[in-house]
Amino acid sequence: MSTKVAVVTGSNKGIGLAIVRSLCKQYQGDVYITARDVGRGQEAVESMVSEGLKPKFHQLDINDLESITTAAAFFKDKYGGVDVLINNAGIAFKAADTTPFPVQAEVTLKTNYFATRDMLTHFLPLIKAGGRVVNVSSFVGARTLNKCNSALQQRFRSEDISEEELNGLMEQFVDQAKKGEHEKGGWPDTAYGTSKTGLTVLSMIHARRLSKERPNDGVLVNACCPGWVRTDMAGSKAPKSPDEGAITPVYLALLPPGAAEPHGKFVSDKEVQQW
Repeated sequence: MSTKVAVVTGSNKGIGLAIVRSLCKQYQGDVYITARDVGRGQEAVESMVSEGLKPKFHQLDINDLESITTAAAFFKDKYGGVDVLINNAGIAFKAADTTPFPVQAEVTLKTNYFATRDMLTHFLPLIKAGGRVVNVSSFVGARTLNKCNSALQQRFRSEDISEEELNGLMEQFVDQAKKGEHEKGGWPDTAYGTSKTGLTVLSMIHARRLSKERPNDGVLVNACCPGWVRTDMAGSKAPKSPDEGAITPVYLALLPPGAAEPHGKFVSDKEVQQW
């Protein structure tokens, strides 16, 4: 029996680190903290060790394709693949940030959508039978969906939207934002929300594809909202602690063997949400 392995992106702090803490206590296998910065990653490992936990570390910057392919090769070589992948890495500009919206749109979509898509492109083929993929999205994405024009809503909810079409729509948002025309194009005025709408829809596309291409493997793919959590990103006024924010992602990561659902859903507080 090969050792099972769980990989959590962007997990040197915040919700990601809380997810690692919870997995270390519950998961029967190796749990990896990943981070762009090796020093910060090692510090996070040491902080967990001081709590009596034993995570491992691998460098991973989701904005760097070479970093993704290097990590993918490592997990394939060492473990024969990955059992649990939690795509947690993401960014958000603060409301008071004066960075121009076109820049916010490009930077936010680059990480939260396109870099996470790159992770999935290289890691989904490594997910073992019975594996679990959890993409940390947000209720802001669901709210944003409802503010899109009817044509966009129809595509984002459709059962036949392809990854290529979705990529094109995300690129369209960035292009229109750069020209100051995104609202005219039917998009709401939120880069973060749009990036998370895209990530949730991408999760649904991948779930449908896996059901078709690997029908007997029992791999489950879901998007989730951890809730509004007190982190550097979300601020100190949020009602949930990071450990509370980790509950739903970990619940989805540890769905029992043989479970058939949820799959291709958006989940919050361990409940499937309407999309």
